Amino acid sequence: MIRKLFVALVLMAFISPAWASQCPMLMSEIDDALEDDAKVSQLSEDDLARVRELREQGEQYHNDGDHAQSEEALNEAKELLGI
Repeated sequence: MIRKLFVALVLMAFISPAWASQCPMLMSEIDDALEDDAKVSQLSEDDLARVRELREQGEQYHNDGDHAQSEEALNEAKELLGI
C-alpha cells in the first residue's frame, strides 16, 4: 500500500509541471495571433475584447495555480481567434 502511494506521489510530481507548461504555450499562441493583423481584422470589437479578457483570465488562473481553468479560458480565446 505504501509503495503504491509513493509511486502515485512521484508520478504526480512529474505530471503536474507538464500540465502547468501547457498554459504558457497557449498564451504564446494567442499573443502571436493578436499580433497578426489578418486574424485581428476578422474579429468584431466585442470578440477582440473577449479574446483579450480570456487571455488575461487564463494568465491569472495560471499564476494562481488553477491550470484547468487557465486552459479552458485560453482555449476559448483560441477558438474565437480561429486558431
